[in-house]
Amino acid sequence: MLLEHTAAAEQDRVAEFRRRNGLSHLIDVHTHFMPDRLLAAVWAYFDAGGPLLGRAWPIRYRVEEQRRLEVLRGFGVRAFTSMLYPHKPGMARSLNDWAAGFAGRNPDCLHSATFFAESSAPADVRHALDQGARVFKCHLQVGGFNPNDPLLDDAWGQLAEAGIPVVTHCGSGPVAGRHTGPGPIAELLARHPALRLVVAHLGMPEYTEFLDLADRYAGVLLDTTMAFTSFVEATSPFPRAELPRLKSLGDRVLLGTDFPNIPYPYADALEAIEQAGLGAGWLRAVCHDNAAKLFAI
Repeated sequence: MLLEHTAAAEQDRVAEFRRRNGLSHLIDVHTHFMPDRLLAAVWAYFDAGGPLLGRAWPIRYRVEEQRRLEVLRGFGVRAFTSMLYPHKPGMARSLNDWAAGFAGRNPDCLHSATFFAESSAPADVRHALDQGARVFKCHLQVGGFNPNDPLLDDAWGQLAEAGIPVVTHCGSGPVAGRHTGPGPIAELLARHPALRLVVAHLGMPEYTEFLDLADRYAGVLLDTTMAFTSFVEATSPFPRAELPRLKSLGDRVLLGTDFPNIPYPYADALEAIEQAGLGAGWLRAVCHDNAAKLFAI
């Protein structure tokens, strides 16, 4: 957990990372802000190691909402998201209403929204779009639904037509779900090839297969959430043979971190992708410029 006397040192590390790489600011497309009750449940899951995780996952930034905002902004993050997601039917509309209010109170938050595989999905997505949502979150592992469920076809169609990015946890890490992996996403993209689908965590651990999909579909992007950190490399290392391909896709990779729900300092995430050795130009694109273009910031 973050201790107040460490906050300044962490900000200094992030500021030094930005200085080294010519970054005045960062844009983080994978951060979590959600209603307190839901966030407490998420933290309790990680506290227990999660029935599926099987490893300690101490929440680094377990502080109240306003302090979390101060910490994130103190890192030089000029825009971020409030990624939230339902784990059962009937939650998405209320979560989206909360997110709309949060974005209204915090103009530097990219208005975020979500959906679930249920009959109300098309209306829920339309409602969120009408409210001004700029990015959606789809969590196939937590939601446990098939992205190709017919109940979702109209929702995906709306998102594709609107060109709205959908940050999607679709890889099988840290633990495989019933509908995770590249297969369901390949099927989805075959039906909706215009989707702007952001593969979270670089598709961990199926990195190669999701890079293949990015090569095939121009609308597929990837985010760096937890990638290259020692926490992830211990179990799901990124294949070094794929680094040249990741570099070549540098205009479609976005910074993500999972803040505040990470078990290490924010600076670790930045230094980890820096140590991948893809260059300062690549880092500037990933940590700011690509998202600035995508969201017209």
